[in-house]
Amino acid sequence: MDRSKAIIRTSLAGVVTNLLLAAFKAIVGVLSGSVAILMDAVNNLSDMLSSVITIIGTRLSQRPADRKHPFGHGRLEYFTAIVISVIVLGAGISSLIESVKHLFHPGDLNYSTLTLVVVSVAVIVKLLLGRYVKAQGKKLSSDALIASGSDALFDAVITLSTLISAAIMIIWRVSVDGYLGVIISCFIIKSGIEMLASPVNELLGTRISPEFVRQIKADVMKFEGVHGVFDIIMHNYGPNVIIGSLHINVHDTMGAEDIHRLTRRISEYLAERYGIVMTIGIYSVATGENCHYALQNAVLQVLSRQEHVTQVHGFCFFEQENRISVDVVPDLSIVDDQAYAQQLTALIKEIVPDRQVTVVIDHNYS
Repeated sequence: MDRSKAIIRTSLAGVVTNLLLAAFKAIVGVLSGSVAILMDAVNNLSDMLSSVITIIGTRLSQRPADRKHPFGHGRLEYFTAIVISVIVLGAGISSLIESVKHLFHPGDLNYSTLTLVVVSVAVIVKLLLGRYVKAQGKKLSSDALIASGSDALFDAVITLSTLISAAIMIIWRVSVDGYLGVIISCFIIKSGIEMLASPVNELLGTRISPEFVRQIKADVMKFEGVHGVFDIIMHNYGPNVIIGSLHINVHDTMGAEDIHRLTRRISEYLAERYGIVMTIGIYSVATGENCHYALQNAVLQVLSRQEHVTQVHGFCFFEQENRISVDVVPDLSIVDDQAYAQQLTALIKEIVPDRQVTVVIDHNYS
C-alpha cells in the first residue's frame, strides 16, 4: 500500500469511529432523554471534520503536475495540516473561554450513571483512535494525520477532565470543572501552536536534517571520481517530491564524457534511493600536472586557516582575466558578507599581488 492510500485508510478509520460513537450516543441519548448525550453525539460528527479534511487534502495533493505547478501539488498536505491545527487551536481557545466562565459561574453539575458510562466509553475509544492515527502520521511522515490524531487525543483529554471533575463533585461535592478546564485548554492551545510550526516551516523552507545531508554526502562520495561534495540544497514540494542540487569535485584530468556518465549515475542513484531530483554541478580540482596546482593549494591553505571559515571550495583561475575566484563558507557569526569577503580578498592579494581576486561568500543551506 502506497503512502497516500495508507493516509486515506487511516483517516477513514477516524470517520467510521466517530460515526459509530455518534450513533451510539444518539441512541442512548434518545432512550434516556439526555440532551447532554445527544449534544455530545453532534460533537462527534463535527470531530469527523479533521479526518475528512485529511482525506480531501491527500486526494488533492496526488494530482499530477501541470503547467502552473511543474512539481505537482504535494504541498497541499501542508495546508491540510495547517487547517487541522487551526481547528485544534480554535477548540482550545473555545474550551478556555468556557472554562473561565465556569470559574466565575460554577452552576450545578448533575451526572447520571448512564452519562458517566457513555462518557467513559467515549474517552477510551478516542484515546485509542488518537494514538493510532498519530502513530500512523509519524510512520507516514504526515503532518495532517499527526494533527488529526492529536485532535482526537485532546478531545479525549477534555472529556476525561469532565469525568475527573464529576468524580470529585460526587465524592467531595467540590467543583473543579473550571480549573481543570483552564489547565487543559492552555495545554491544547500550546500544542496547537506547536502543531502549526511543522507545516508552516515546510512551506517557508525548513532546513534539511543534518543526518540526511551527511547520508547524501557519504553516498555520493562512494562514486569513483568524486573528491568532494559541496553546496547541497534541497527543497520539499511535498513529502514525496524533493528538488535539489549539489556540486562535486572532480580532477581536471577527467574528460567531459566521463563527467557526464558520473553525474548521470549519481542523479539516477539519488532519484531511485531517495526520490530526489538532483542537479549536479562540477568543480574542477587542479592536479599535480596542472600549472595552477601550486596556486590552488596556496590559496586554499591560506583561507582554510582563517577564523570563522568552515569550508573552502570552487577554486577557479581565469587565465585571460588573470583572476582567481574561490567560494568560502563562513560560520554563523559572520553577518556582513561583503566586509568579510574584502578581508579575505586582502589576505589572498598578499600572496598573489599580481592577480585579481574574487571571494564568493557562500552559505550552508543544508
